[in-house]
Amino acid sequence: MKKTRLTAWILIALPIAAIALELLPYGVALNFGYPSETGEIGWFRETYSYFSLMPYGYGVFGPLIAAALTCVTAVTASVSVILKKNWTKTIAVLCTVAAALSASPLLLGYRYVTVLGVVITLLLAGEAVFAFRLRNG
Repeated sequence: MKKTRLTAWILIALPIAAIALELLPYGVALNFGYPSETGEIGWFRETYSYFSLMPYGYGVFGPLIAAALTCVTAVTASVSVILKKNWTKTIAVLCTVAAALSASPLLLGYRYVTVLGVVITLLLAGEAVFAFRLRNG
């Protein structure tokens, strides 16, 4: 019984930890260019929360959708534990999609990736692997 309770807490804790990190304003990076005095293009970087609409408006769609899926995952895991249902396959699929979307700024280049974004992606991937192992084991 204790092993089941521990796995239930892990299934709930990982997405909640990811949500807490997604709320921080350092998860998504946007790089803006400006003309410098020498005529070259200078760059400055601003970071935003996963829940911010600013990156979404500039074409970085993945983090906002990943944040929404992380919330759905946390609710699904909580309801699964409360109702004592085995929804690990659903949780695993949601986390896999959320992890892929969280890593999507990497498609734009390394300048759009933050350390916090990597940690969030690893948390979501860990949750997916944990849920898949629970499902198969």
